[in-house]
Amino acid sequence: MDVLKKVPVREQDPKVRATNFDEVCLGYNKEEAMEEAERCLNCKKPLCRPGCPVNTPIPEMISLFLAGEIQKAGKIVFENNPLSVICSLVCNHGNQCQGHCVRGIKGEPVEISTVEHFVSSYYIDNVELEKAEPNGIKVAVVGAGPAGITIAIKMAQLGYDVTMFESKSEIGGVLRYGIPDFRLPKAIVDKYEKILRKLGVKIKFNITIGKAFGIEELFRDGFKAISIGTGVNWPVTLNIKGETLGHVHYGVHFLKNPEVYELGDKMIVIGAGNVAMDVARTALRRGVSDVKVVVRSDRYTASEEEKEYAEIEGAEFIFNKAPVEITGEGVMFADTVCDENHKVLHTSDKPELMKADTVMICVSQRPSNLILTQTKGLEINERGLAKIQPDGSTTREGLFASGDVVRGAKTVVEAVETSKRVAYAMDEYLKNLPKD
Repeated sequence: MDVLKKVPVREQDPKVRATNFDEVCLGYNKEEAMEEAERCLNCKKPLCRPGCPVNTPIPEMISLFLAGEIQKAGKIVFENNPLSVICSLVCNHGNQCQGHCVRGIKGEPVEISTVEHFVSSYYIDNVELEKAEPNGIKVAVVGAGPAGITIAIKMAQLGYDVTMFESKSEIGGVLRYGIPDFRLPKAIVDKYEKILRKLGVKIKFNITIGKAFGIEELFRDGFKAISIGTGVNWPVTLNIKGETLGHVHYGVHFLKNPEVYELGDKMIVIGAGNVAMDVARTALRRGVSDVKVVVRSDRYTASEEEKEYAEIEGAEFIFNKAPVEITGEGVMFADTVCDENHKVLHTSDKPELMKADTVMICVSQRPSNLILTQTKGLEINERGLAKIQPDGSTTREGLFASGDVVRGAKTVVEAVETSKRVAYAMDEYLKNLPKD
């Protein structure tokens, strides 16, 4: 039977499911995933797939899963998105795949993330990835975050000799140092180092390109194409008085190692994105009794789900307050008025003190400009991000860039989407190089 045919899942003959389905799923809790998969309507024109930034083949995945073909389901998902097991946990599903599910129009959408996580977890734990014959062409991947991992996997599977350069002692980037363990267990990130090693990828840790050596030396040593995916790990500052005081910190730094911070009982979190939500939830879990998330405008930019989690765990949200000064006692906030597009029109001239033991600034991140400014022939824009063509190629021949270093702070799935295109562009570029 062709399991990809549009047959309503409840009408599928259970006998067509693999006889060893329970056996191959031993050790994995499939009941919830199965329950959600069986709710799928197998729509003739599914809206879930185009709702996904990386166009995950959701209907095919569910059909294969229900037919007991879990390895095939995992393969098509992984080939489309090597970080599918991670995206199943950290994506904003309410605005993406699940938010477009037809069932959600009059009821609860199918929890696609549950099925994807089950299928992807099984696949990366149990399957040997395929790769082409080695072609001997050396490729460098700078940065081992979401963008770098995606490109390294794709290029290694295409047969290239891949070396990754990572400034820290472990892979993952924002996956390890920017997302709390309660949202993304680090054990899952660790699995990707094993995947990379099995594919033959070499990883050089504790190397910052631009310090010990730069892009010029990589080209000198025979790397025919180089991808930059160093992310955005420098905080954007508020540029207000008091920002250098000892009780003021940046969320992007705090999330790297929360244990070293002395927080006190009261915390103010300035920001409205997912980083602010992660900081608030982490602080509450570390014993801070009073956490206020203060937002300049009249809305938050984090996902609705993450905002709700923060509220459930005890965070208080305060809108229309702009920070104008930080003191030893807390933050001076001025009231704001926004227009219909949520942009601040007016700020009052009578700020008031909101007391706090600790202040966390979580307004945005920017890239480290070391590698970008020291590379000859590489142009950057006014935001300090690399200028690229649609395929990810930069103004320097043989040099590509992807992820947050070209788009600013975005989501993991968006980094995957751009990095896939970059990997294919690098492959095309290398195929057309003159033979030595």
